Parts: sequence; C-alpha cells; structure tokens
Amino acid sequence: MTVPVISITDLSDNVDLLMGFGLPEVDLRAVILDGPRDPGLAVVTRLNAIFGRNVPVAWGPAGRMRDSNDRMYDAPPSQQRGIDLLVHALADSPEPVHLLSFGSARPMAVAFNRAPEIFREKVARIHLSAVVQDSIALARIVGSGLPLSLYPCPNTVWTLPDLQWVESLHPWLRRHLAACSGSLEVLDMDAPADAMADFYDRRHSVRETAVWMEVAGQVLVRRTDGTHEIVAAPDVASGDKVVHTEQLACVASIDATGQYSFELGGDGRTTVFVRDDPFEYEEAMIEAMPALYRSFQPSLLS
Repeated sequence: MTVPVISITDLSDNVDLLMGFGLPEVDLRAVILDGPRDPGLAVVTRLNAIFGRNVPVAWGPAGRMRDSNDRMYDAPPSQQRGIDLLVHALADSPEPVHLLSFGSARPMAVAFNRAPEIFREKVARIHLSAVVQDSIALARIVGSGLPLSLYPCPNTVWTLPDLQWVESLHPWLRRHLAACSGSLEVLDMDAPADAMADFYDRRHSVRETAVWMEVAGQVLVRRTDGTHEIVAAPDVASGDKVVHTEQLACVASIDATGQYSFELGGDGRTTVFVRDDPFEYEEAMIEAMPALYRSFQPSLLS
C-alpha cells in the first residue's frame, strides 16, 4: 500500500525531491512550487520523464499574506494555479493525503483559507519543515487545528561532506542532479569531467530526508556488521539496531515573527520530530542515504 503525498516546496533541496519519485511507498499526487520558480517546472518535468510519471506541478503565490484570512485572489493568474492544483488534488483524492511543506507554507495556508472543509476532510497530516518566509502563513497552519507534525531544522539537518556518491547513481539521475546544480544542461550525456568534479566536491546540507522517511515508513538501522541502511519498517531484521527517532506529542505556539515553539504533551494531534543523537544520525545517514538513492531506478529512460 502506498501513501498519498502532495509536496509543497521551495526546491531548496533538489536531492530530496527525488525521494518523492523514487520511494515505492510514496504516491506523489502533485508538486506545488512555493512561488514562481521557472527552474522548478524543469526539475519536475525531468523527473516525470525519468520515472515515467505525470505528476502535475504549478506555482503558488509569491507575495506574503496580508492577514491570516487572506485568500490571495489578487495574485497573478500563473500563481493561482498552485492553489487550484492543491485544492483539486485533495478534493479528488478518495483517501486523506499527507501534505509535505518545505518553504514558507504560504500555498498551503492560502488553499486552507479557500477550502477549509476540504482540508479538514482530506488532509491526513501536515508535515511542516518550514523556514520563516511568511510569518502569517506559518501562524495560520500552526493554529489551524489540522493534524500537524513539526520538523524543526535543529532536529533534522545534517551534512553530506561531498557528493561523490552521485557518480554511482543511474546515469539519468546523476545528470538530473548535475543539471539542478547548473553543471549540465542536457540529460543525454555527462558534463565535462572538470564540471562534474567540481559538483562532486560540494558539501550538501540535508533537512528534508527525515520528512520523506517518516511519511514512507522508512527507518535507519545499524546492521550486525556495523553498516547502516535505510529500510522499510517491516524489513527491520532481528539483529538490527534502529537509530532512534520519534514523533512526540506536543502543544505548539507561534510568535509575531513566525518563530514557533512547543512544549511536550497534548493529545498527539500535533507532534514534533526528535532524534536521540544528531552526530550518530549524521554518521549513519552519510553511509545509508547513497545506497537508498542507488536503489532508485528510472522506468522510462533506462
């Protein structure tokens, strides 16, 4: 059984968006771009071609909300399409959908203002990994009363020391990531070796992987031989040690600047993602994440 997902993203991490297309547990229904981002259309179009998918994509509004009830009907028509796509994707779904929000949360807040009953009926849970770009939008979502999981950056961020592992990916995925970085313009051949070497040497900050893993039911484990791997929760072997992360019930609040805070407790309608040891988590993910991405196999352009 797959998990229906809509990604609302500012595309701050093109690496993590691959998980929406590559994880077999995820049924990606739509991608909503947080603002008018031309490169984002190209990114999703390439991934649709590579994976043989037809995931719809559209822009959301660029300007900030004026108040908590703002429906932003005065935004340009091109920026209305993301809101319309989000509302229609929810309304048309036969089952509740998980919303993954990376960015300002504005498209989600505006869509909620336009169609609150659809959100209450069709949103399984909001997974919020947001930065303060629109304090009113964040406050609207945190105070919406909808099922909400918070992923504060200090609880999720870790760093890949380089991108050398990308060289071992399927050629189409390797070229896609190089194109996202500006190192490559076409997908039918590799970039010059010096351009790729510069790309591979870059450090990369990761903050979205935890969200995709949580929604897909993936866990990080230490095998009996000391290696680390990301596996589906039912596939954890008897000798495996799960690198502990958890969703803890909390009560969230937000101040006028858009900074939210939380206290542990509550009924579980709002939760916060926590990890026991950030250093252990980072070390394990540096080893495990490349293997997961190597398992992603294009279905059309292979």
